Amino acid sequence: GSDSEAGIGALIPWADSLWAVGYVAHIRGSGLGLYQVTPEMKWVKRPESVTGTYANRFVHWSSRQAFIGPYAINEKGEVRTIKSLVPHRLTATAAHFADPKKVLFLSMEGLLFEVDAETLESKQLFDLTKELDWTKGAYLHFKGMHTGQGRVIVANNTHEEPEHLGTRFAGRLAEWDGKGKWTILERNAFIEVSGNQRSAANDYYGSPIFAVGWDRASVIFRVLHKGVWRRYRLPFGSQSWTHTWNTEWMRIRFAQTERHLMDAFGLFYDLPNLVYGEQFFGIQPVSRHLRVTPDFVHYNGYFVMAGDQTDHTVGQPQSGLWWGTIDDLWSFGKPQGWGAVWKDEKLQAGMVSDPYLMTGFDRKSVTLVADPGSSLTVDIEVDVNGDGKWRKITSLASGRTGLSSFSFPDGFAAHWVRGVVRKGKGTASLSFGYL
Repeated sequence: GSDSEAGIGALIPWADSLWAVGYVAHIRGSGLGLYQVTPEMKWVKRPESVTGTYANRFVHWSSRQAFIGPYAINEKGEVRTIKSLVPHRLTATAAHFADPKKVLFLSMEGLLFEVDAETLESKQLFDLTKELDWTKGAYLHFKGMHTGQGRVIVANNTHEEPEHLGTRFAGRLAEWDGKGKWTILERNAFIEVSGNQRSAANDYYGSPIFAVGWDRASVIFRVLHKGVWRRYRLPFGSQSWTHTWNTEWMRIRFAQTERHLMDAFGLFYDLPNLVYGEQFFGIQPVSRHLRVTPDFVHYNGYFVMAGDQTDHTVGQPQSGLWWGTIDDLWSFGKPQGWGAVWKDEKLQAGMVSDPYLMTGFDRKSVTLVADPGSSLTVDIEVDVNGDGKWRKITSLASGRTGLSSFSFPDGFAAHWVRGVVRKGKGTASLSFGYL
């Protein structure tokens, strides 16, 4: 009955079963709901099912329940429905900032609810459009949320043509300490926020929180470690992802014990949960792909990926589950990508770009594009070991044509690369291509 996509918005293994929640766009159509895959691999549609737009899941250890969509599932596999949340497009669930007996739910429209884990009574805490200086006329699309290191962090991934052209900035990455006002960290589109759940213990050990988003230049990757945000950049694996709707399914999840897997802009990444010496390193591209993957988990010996594979453009929308092993991901496409650290930006001497990922790709090149006749000189520096020690490898001068490029030697490897404006000023782009 839906004239749009119909996929699996979230997965979670719980109570000896794998649970999946169906997804339709804009809560229209019928026939989807909550599904249970038993240890015997039997697919069961639960009688509590409702059709909606749901992509949230969270294990609440204090109450020994799993929350997925508007459902609460106890350790016996008994299901209750949070009726007050059924009409909302639920996009994320996270730990409460202060009360271990409650959980937080975020809707795509920016409504933040707290829910009592026992009674399932809900209360709206915020309309985030009123807290985060919302841009009138922009399409609302909140996505990720995570609680940790003494704050609640939310992401909105609004990115349309005005964002691509640099005339509007409606995306948001924001945080709240549970007491004062919300703080806007970025006005760029962000998709996912993730990290460890047991926040108190992991705050002690300095476990990081990750956030991934993008602007017209490249993928933005933020790392929160011991209360300090750091900023990095990653390549696009495909340009077809760079719109609000096209990016909504990207995830950072635990793929193995204490190991993260990130799916972002057509690339899977091995994402270690480590920060040493205040430096984040070890992120590694796994493969390039065009798959829409709303969620992924391990269950019953399999690595399982949810699907949102076929929409109404070919007739009947349909999706299913992909079953394999995590090592199968390495048989997907070879890691490739491109992006920029500066794109049509006004540069001047002394400016330093964000670190841009370099490891895990074969052939690499960098290109400076500036106004013809400008006098910009940009040093290209690399951090070989991910230890924060930068070394110059070459310089690019804009010169008469405004165009200068450098191809790194075959086999050259460094973890991060960046640009440093040594002299001159002007509008320019510094782009990287990896094959």
